[in-house]
Amino acid sequence: MADQPSGAEAPRRFLFLDASARADGNSARLARLAAGSSLPAGAEQRWLRLDEHPLPPFRDLRHTGDGSYPEPAGHERTLLDATLAATDLVFVAPLYWYSLPTSAKLYLDQWSAWMRVPGVNLKARLGGGTLWGVTALATEDDKAEPLIGTLRLTAGYMGMRWGGVLLGNGSRPGEVLDDERAVIAAKSFFAD
Repeated sequence: MADQPSGAEAPRRFLFLDASARADGNSARLARLAAGSSLPAGAEQRWLRLDEHPLPPFRDLRHTGDGSYPEPAGHERTLLDATLAATDLVFVAPLYWYSLPTSAKLYLDQWSAWMRVPGVNLKARLGGGTLWGVTALATEDDKAEPLIGTLRLTAGYMGMRWGGVLLGNGSRPGEVLDDERAVIAAKSFFAD
């Protein structure tokens, strides 16, 4: 990810990407519990709600003109800069129809463009970082496998470490905090 000075370990910088369609939803509550309990000492954290940074639909320009993409602007620039500044990316994403919410998928789709913007070097800059997921679902855990697979494969493709997914069960607001197994797991989720 970002260059770190030699001889001194820079603090880790966690970017929490809240992809929920509901503000302060169960996934966000579980992620905040985990962040408050288990982030490494000195770690920085930044939270962005993807719905507050809407992205346009992705357009594949690889075979148009020279195949490059324009310099990101607006919300896309904000998200790209935050992504590049992070050492750890955390998808805070409830399970919607067995997969990621639309806002998270649009964000990942933009990576295809960002990899082709001259000078960004997205894949090289994300390589070596860690990708995590925090997910609330209203069914059994095995229904989350498509979401987990998407994040795990993304980490592998980008040369990132796979940190895993913290799963919690809950549908109504705040209900995930009644999931004792998830609450216990949250307290050590980000610990190395």
